[in-house]
Amino acid sequence: MNRDDASHTQQPSVLLVDDDANMGATVVRGLAKLGMGAEHVGSAAEALARLDANAAFDAVVTDVRMQGMDGIALSERIAETNPELPVIVVTGFGSLETAIRAMRAGAYDFLTKPFEIDTLHLALKRAIQHKALREEVRRLRAEGRGAAPSDELVGRSPAMQRVYDLVSRVADAEVSVLITGETGSGKELVARALHRQSRRVAGPFVTLNCSAVPEALLESELFGHHKGAFTDARGARKGLFVQAHGGTLFLDEIGDLPLALQPKLLRALQERMIRPVGADTEVPVDVRVIAATHRDLEQMVEERTFREDLYYRLNVVTIDLPPLRARGNDVLQLAQTFLEVASHRSNKPLRGIRPEAAERLLAYPWPGNVRELVNCIERAVALTRHDEVTVEDLPPKVRDHQRRTVVVVPDRPDELVPMDEIERRYLEKVMESVRGNKTQAAAVLGWDRKRLYRKLEKYGLLPEGARPTDPPQD
Repeated sequence: MNRDDASHTQQPSVLLVDDDANMGATVVRGLAKLGMGAEHVGSAAEALARLDANAAFDAVVTDVRMQGMDGIALSERIAETNPELPVIVVTGFGSLETAIRAMRAGAYDFLTKPFEIDTLHLALKRAIQHKALREEVRRLRAEGRGAAPSDELVGRSPAMQRVYDLVSRVADAEVSVLITGETGSGKELVARALHRQSRRVAGPFVTLNCSAVPEALLESELFGHHKGAFTDARGARKGLFVQAHGGTLFLDEIGDLPLALQPKLLRALQERMIRPVGADTEVPVDVRVIAATHRDLEQMVEERTFREDLYYRLNVVTIDLPPLRARGNDVLQLAQTFLEVASHRSNKPLRGIRPEAAERLLAYPWPGNVRELVNCIERAVALTRHDEVTVEDLPPKVRDHQRRTVVVVPDRPDELVPMDEIERRYLEKVMESVRGNKTQAAAVLGWDRKRLYRKLEKYGLLPEGARPTDPPQD
């Protein structure tokens, strides 16, 4: 569960410790109006008794100057007995020295009187989110002892649950599958999961990155060649279709397949026969083809840079892999998995990721997706001088990133905008997030492509020259 979701499932509960009964009652009423439950006690001894009774509180707010045990000593006791429980210290005698003493005693934050109830509310929200994040990191650390291998899919987000569901439903179906998603999002892992769960699992899993092989060699790579078929063909060579016989052939970056080679791939898919370069006869093959791309193949079909008949042959079932920024707390689960792998490989045992570093990982948008996260964690493991990854171990762009938000509904009534403007802003943000991929944008918005094109035209968000005279029919 996402930590933000968790915070909304039940009302937060706060223990307020203050020997001023009027102040306590005022704060309790103020927090109640803002959606937080609070219980007031008049001394540190009463507070410890409530905590010892296993009362479930999300945070403690304590005055410093009280009869008997003061707020600083109370913070120390709570830090010893319940280190996950955040404490906010409040005093009317604020000074830098008192603040330093409070933090050293284990307090999460420090406020001075007089304070606005909104200020306390904001501090409590941050403290409770921090507590939830610490608990999530601890849980993931414990699960990390049996971390998944690096070639397996990881994540519990709703977006990934949909991927798992599709994989399980089509794994045994003898149909072609097209995996779409941004570069670095893990499309090959989905293809491997399909192969592992299929009846072809005992056969080979053969991969080809269509963008990594020169066009002149790609036909030979796929279909093989006979001796003397071309100048450097000193011997016969089996192509990848033959090598994958009885198993799965994964064609990554299929959008980069040259247009001239697409009819031959189409025939191989339709007839299950291939003709090696220089051969007079065809060879039967039994191969399931899974293709992947980060490009918008429908748009390429419209632009006549990808064959429509091949597109429909490859795209019997589509699995759209979400970008990492759309996967919530999966970022932490993946980071913990990669940390286990990297620390084992470097023989550098680490306990996990500090909550402050985890917050930065969650805030960063990960334009390079899972691949960038792997790089980030490997770097952090290599650089850290501690038994946990800290904020200082993260790359500067992750460490210093400031989250950007789009304000749809402003706080001030005079800044409210028409519904069309709200729709335009959101559509613009979605297109930015999917880097202009119209297939992914339509999926996010729940629209068909015809409606998406109409909206893009309406709000002037289509680049010049890309505006179709007749939007594609679905």
